[in-house]
Amino acid sequence: MPPPPQTNPFTMTLHSTIPAGRIATFCLALILVPLLPATTFRDDTAFLRQHTSVIVLQGQGGRVAVVPAWQGRVMTSSAEGDAGLSFGWINRSLIASGKTVPHMNAFGGEDRFWMGPEGGQFGLFFAPGVPFDYEHWFTPPIFDTLPFQVVHQSTGSVEFTARFSLKNHSGTAFAVAADRKITLLDPAAAWKDLGVAASPGVNVVAFETSNRITNAGAAAWTKQTGLLSIWILGMFQPTPATTIVVPIKPGDASELGPKVTSNYFGAVPPARLAVRDNALLFAADGRFRSKIGVNPRRSRGVLGSYDAEHHVLTIVQFNQPDGVTDYVNSLWQVQERPFGGDVENSYNDGPPTPGAKPMGPFYELETSSPAAALAPGQSMTHLHRTIHLRGPMLKLDAIARATLGVSLQEITSAVHPE
Repeated sequence: MPPPPQTNPFTMTLHSTIPAGRIATFCLALILVPLLPATTFRDDTAFLRQHTSVIVLQGQGGRVAVVPAWQGRVMTSSAEGDAGLSFGWINRSLIASGKTVPHMNAFGGEDRFWMGPEGGQFGLFFAPGVPFDYEHWFTPPIFDTLPFQVVHQSTGSVEFTARFSLKNHSGTAFAVAADRKITLLDPAAAWKDLGVAASPGVNVVAFETSNRITNAGAAAWTKQTGLLSIWILGMFQPTPATTIVVPIKPGDASELGPKVTSNYFGAVPPARLAVRDNALLFAADGRFRSKIGVNPRRSRGVLGSYDAEHHVLTIVQFNQPDGVTDYVNSLWQVQERPFGGDVENSYNDGPPTPGAKPMGPFYELETSSPAAALAPGQSMTHLHRTIHLRGPMLKLDAIARATLGVSLQEITSAVHPE
């Protein structure tokens, strides 16, 4: 007697989470770009420890791995202990090489400390007098290869400090003191931050970074010579079944500005970006280099993503001061509105030119503080919170509706990248 037919759980997951119109695209992507293998938190931390010092924060199943040598960077996390799925993107090939590269060392990580603006007349990534092109774009070492110093550590938190100087494209010099605290939140606090009741069967890990900069110089930071901002970026694993969600406020463009900035690296094809009245939905497959942003009038102070392959809902929350609209502009050009920038961004990696290798691939969820017009000794703090939830679709759907304002069905059917 032949054995009974076997059900493929992967196929069941695929059909239950991705509409029929997107399944063919997903399967084609599996052929063209194999999915990155899922790794456990234990695997990733073991790898990192072969190359650098790692601090692991832990409690109630949650784990967060932090590397002091890379600016106190959160490299990855898990909602299910050491054996659980590792959520951060880690650039194993670059780390294992032991080498550094000139423009940016994309080590990876779910929460890294940068400062803006990137480009423009007040940009920090272009030396005075050089053109705004990739050849002349360099990440300042303090955001790239230099360490932050540990000043306090406990089971659930770690604090860092750094002192450094920067110079912008216009030649203005800044003396900066940076302080950064990473805290693993307990599940009860995470559910409270989400504003929803705890859902049995959904595993959660949440961590928050408090990032403070202080004007450590003798002169005030002014708009006339350029301002700085705190910029936090999280890098995650892309899949053909992952979609980024950025809730936005509906309303007239004359009052709130455009719904999206999408020309950072040229136009984003409509198949990769769905612009709705209440949300932006953006493909996170790591196959097309593109970036979007939302201005402070449109922002709701939250963004996220849904990985339909692994049933992971990611929510990023941040503090956005009411009524503040001055945010640095990072576009690679001399700007008419250098303080008309975005408060939140998302980047999908891909080949920079046809046939070239991508930097990752990965995708990013990014948030920024307002432009910091600080007197000597004055400080500004930016909070950035990352919450991962993994569990049954129906339960994640209710959480997505409550926090992002869209259903999983809307998320998975919105974009159809080729």
